Parts: sequence; C-alpha cells; structure tokens
Amino acid sequence: MVNYYVERTAQAIFTVFAVATFTFGLIRLMPGGPMDFVRAQLQQQTGSVNQAQINAMVEVYTNVNPEEPLYVQYIEYMLGLAQGDLGVSMFYGEPVTQTLGTAIPWTVFIMSISLALTFGIGISLGAAMAYTEGSRFDYVSTLLSIFLNSIPYYVAAIVLVYALGYSSGIFPYGGRISSDVTAGLNLEFLASAFYYAALPIASFVITAFGIQALAMRGNSIRVLGEDYIRVAQLRGLPPHQIALRYIGRNAILPMYTGLMISIGFMFGGSVILEEIFSYPGVGYYMFRGIQARDYPLMMGAFILITIAVVIGIYIADMTYGKLDPRAGSGGENREAF
Repeated sequence: MVNYYVERTAQAIFTVFAVATFTFGLIRLMPGGPMDFVRAQLQQQTGSVNQAQINAMVEVYTNVNPEEPLYVQYIEYMLGLAQGDLGVSMFYGEPVTQTLGTAIPWTVFIMSISLALTFGIGISLGAAMAYTEGSRFDYVSTLLSIFLNSIPYYVAAIVLVYALGYSSGIFPYGGRISSDVTAGLNLEFLASAFYYAALPIASFVITAFGIQALAMRGNSIRVLGEDYIRVAQLRGLPPHQIALRYIGRNAILPMYTGLMISIGFMFGGSVILEEIFSYPGVGYYMFRGIQARDYPLMMGAFILITIAVVIGIYIADMTYGKLDPRAGSGGENREAF
C-alpha cells in the first residue's frame, strides 16, 4: 500500500514536471514564438538595437536567458518555477505570481460555490427522482436534466449576461465587486461579491446539475436493488434511516471522484466564463495573456490550472479508498490479482 501512495505521488509530480517542460518548449523553441515576439516588442518600445540589453530584458520577462545554451536555459527555467518565479507580465508590468495571486481567490470563490450548488442540487434531485422512479416527476426531471446538460455553459453565460445584464440591468455583467465598496470582511463587501458572481455561478450550475442528478438517480436505483437494503427493510428500520445510512451514503460515494476531478477542471472552464463576464480571475488573465501575446502570464496561468487538475485527481485517488473500504487502494487491488 505504501508503494502505491509513493507511486501515485511520483506520477502527480511527474505530470507537473512534464507540463513545465512543455511550457519551456513553447517559450523557447516555437519558431517566431514568444522569445522573438518579446525581442520585437522591446525593440519597438525602447527604440534600441543593443542586443545584449534586449536579451537581458527578455530574461527578466520570460525567466530565460537567450544567450545561454539550451540545457542551461531549461535548468534555470525549472529552478525559477520551483521557486515560484513565473516571470514578469509584459501587459501588466508586474510579476506573474502577483497578478495571478490576486486572481486565485476570486476563481476559487465562484468555482467552489458553483460546485457546492451543482452537487447539492444534483444529489437532492437525483435522490427524489430515484424515489419516485417511473412517475411523471421522474420523467419530467430526467428530460430537463438531459436538456440542460446538453447546453454548453458558455452559451448559457451569453444568454444570462444578455437577458439579466445588458437588457434588464438586474445583474452586473463585469467586475468582481462594486467600485464604491471597500474590500474587507464586512457584510457590504460579501453582498457585493455574491451579487457580481451570481451570473457566472448560475451559468455553471444550470448546465451542470443535470448530469449529477442523473448519476445520483442511477446510483440510487442500483443501490435500491441490493440485498442489504431488503435486509434493512425486513429488520424494520425506519425509512429515513434506510434512505440516509444505506441508500444515500452508498449512492453518493461513486460521485466523490467526479467531484474532486471537477475541482481541477473547473479552473480550465473558467477561462471562457470569466472572459464573458469580465470577471478578473485566473481564466480571465489567461485569456488576456493570449490576446496580448503576454506569454509569461499565459504560461503561468496554464501551469496553475494544470496543478489544480493534478491536485484534484490526486486527492480523489488517495482518499476514495478511505471513504469506501470496498474499493480498497490501488495497491491492494493489484495484489488481489
């Protein structure tokens, strides 16, 4: 079992390492790519043709010294990443870690609430659908869940921002808080933050809760057919105890892995969503980096999103066996074969 945990940890670290290597390749090896673009921009801004000075400025922005051999550049780049040095944003003129550091809490804010509502609504609705299997409620809820799940979240975002933002003015369609609100742990700040995040959160929840409801419905129906449910009923246990301890808990367990993976992948999904709502989070700055060809910012956001995905999958892999002993750990399963 210890070897399994070590192996999974090594795989997670290697994945991040491989992505960092890939970003180095994009920064240094693409023909006409970031390095050449940075040189051209600096020459245009400074009006200087001093190659040594330009190379020094390129090193400041991209964290790579173009005068060094390729393997030395790679080592310096990886050492800089290990120390949290992602270079300097050309568009904002500040360290990438500072730009993204202010954006991370806001992305975590809207994504955590979106996940909580998505799984909360999906699990509750799915359980009700399974309990009333074959009824009109089950039929209508299933059709609604399938329909909403087939709509891309960015399409729902465009509809919401037009209908509830531009047209009616009910909700704001840009920014994180009101300009006349002072940031801090006070009711006015929290109310403004929730108000500005309402539409981005709704876009995710409306289009994502359906798949969770259908998954919960399927899991609950499968659990209802298990022998231990019939035994519990024959023992005369109260219906609420059977629903919570036997049906609900066992139906939710298979969805845990999906929840942890969604935490990481929602960071990737925030790129389009935050751009539509002009919500300055990690995805918003990554899109800005792509638009402005700000490669240090773009690569920093890309690495950050990758780390979030890897951590989500890693936590799910490490903890699922603890939550559901029937699954065991990967090491135990392989030894069984």
